[in-house]
Amino acid sequence: MERRIRFQLDLKATPEEVWDAWTAAHSFFAPESKIEPRPGGAYEMYFNLDAPPGSRGGEGVVFLALQRPHMLSFTWNAPPELDEVRPQHTHVTVRLEPLANGTRLHFCEDGFGQGGQWEQRIEYFRRAWGKIILPRLAYRFDKGPVDWAHPPDLDAYVDLVTEIRE
Repeated sequence: MERRIRFQLDLKATPEEVWDAWTAAHSFFAPESKIEPRPGGAYEMYFNLDAPPGSRGGEGVVFLALQRPHMLSFTWNAPPELDEVRPQHTHVTVRLEPLANGTRLHFCEDGFGQGGQWEQRIEYFRRAWGKIILPRLAYRFDKGPVDWAHPPDLDAYVDLVTEIRE
């Protein structure tokens, strides 16, 4: 059976606003990025700006598909410390469903291998997506863009993210 990391999150924003946040990721995802919103275009997130190139975060990842304002998908890699699996990319798909008062975000990452550092990678991103990135997105639509010099306390937003276990 294919292993996946899946989450759901309701946001106080239109699908267009949520889609725009994902394609201008500095407001919630990472302090710096390189984004070329087209299939095959860069979708790189830089978390550790002092690290050498190749070790700053989501480098070498690209968009796979975009359909504004309904869906976007991109490749993703492991953190630099998981060097066995870092060069192997997974797939992330974000689907946006309009609601009467906002948007329901459906998040899925798949394409994982087995054994070795794959298990660490899965657990790392189960936490990163569910406890950091998606709560920051909720914060962004509740309080405004993240101030990267003073990152927000996300305790009030973590419970808004629902993990979907199969």
